[in-house]
Amino acid sequence: MSRSGHIRDTRIVMAGAFVGAFGLLMLSAFTSVLAGGPLTTKRELVNAAYQAVAGECLNWEKADLSDAQKVDCSAAHKFEVTGTADITAAYPKEAPFPNAEAWAKIAQDNCAQASTTYMDGKLDPKGKYGVSTLNPDEGRWSSGYRQLRCGLQVTAPSGAALPSFGSAKTQDQSAVYDPGVCVALGENNTVGDPIDCAKPHAFEIVGVVQHPEGPFVPLEAQDSAMSEKCAAIASEYTGGADLKAKNLLVTWDTRAEESWAVGSRKANCKIGAVPQGNNLVAWEGSVRNPNGAPLTTANPPQTTSVRPQDEPTGAPLHSESGKPPSESGKPSDSGKPDKPSSSPPPSSTENR
Repeated sequence: MSRSGHIRDTRIVMAGAFVGAFGLLMLSAFTSVLAGGPLTTKRELVNAAYQAVAGECLNWEKADLSDAQKVDCSAAHKFEVTGTADITAAYPKEAPFPNAEAWAKIAQDNCAQASTTYMDGKLDPKGKYGVSTLNPDEGRWSSGYRQLRCGLQVTAPSGAALPSFGSAKTQDQSAVYDPGVCVALGENNTVGDPIDCAKPHAFEIVGVVQHPEGPFVPLEAQDSAMSEKCAAIASEYTGGADLKAKNLLVTWDTRAEESWAVGSRKANCKIGAVPQGNNLVAWEGSVRNPNGAPLTTANPPQTTSVRPQDEPTGAPLHSESGKPPSESGKPSDSGKPDKPSSSPPPSSTENR
């Protein structure tokens, strides 16, 4: 998706509902997750994270990862290990503890290729999985420990880890949310994390379209198909509500060619407020028909409006120094409204 901020011309279909195409970049960021304190008997669960190998999955609830443990990848987890990396040669014992920017570069240099290899070359650069690392904290760093765990995470736009189910090797990588999920309007005109629909939000997800297998469908053809399908989905979702009267419109995502190449075929239909120029507008409440049929969601859910961890994974969260988190977890401009899927993959310094 490009970062140009351009909004495509809107069109009118069925019952006066506006239709457009806003980009919603979900993830594909390189983040750093700092994993706990010194290796002591008090941190046994964190020790399990340090000992994990490729193909194993980890889960935690606490922001400092003190309860991190290995789990079966079919269960809810926040990290799938894709390999290990030792950075001693580049960072000898006397090297200072890296800041957030340095950790991001370390992740890019040491884990990007490892994760792509782990996925047999089929890692969607604009999909729901982002490349991450579990890094030693300051205590371990000062003692000379330099081993990283490379991995994949499903992350919200802020960098917060969302629960994943099943190995990334076997899952559809499309960056989609379940119907009924609302996503916040972030700072600087970005699309934020899943949020309660009663609160101000940028979009309400109304459905998921599965594109057919076969050669890549050009964006113009995707737009044409999504326009028709999303209009019908939105009408059913809302019970035929007059969206134009509510100053709302139907919009959708498209899939980039590089995503299509690795099998990502799903795209979201969603409803948002009519933008003001290039700026998204927050709105409150849900347009779902309360008497409608039960929503069809993924089983188990992949990216639902669950509460993410308290802090973004991109920040140096887990050191023992008591220093405040860095700014690295702030959302990027990736959620700006524009024509989807027209730019090269995001770089390692960008945010999901």
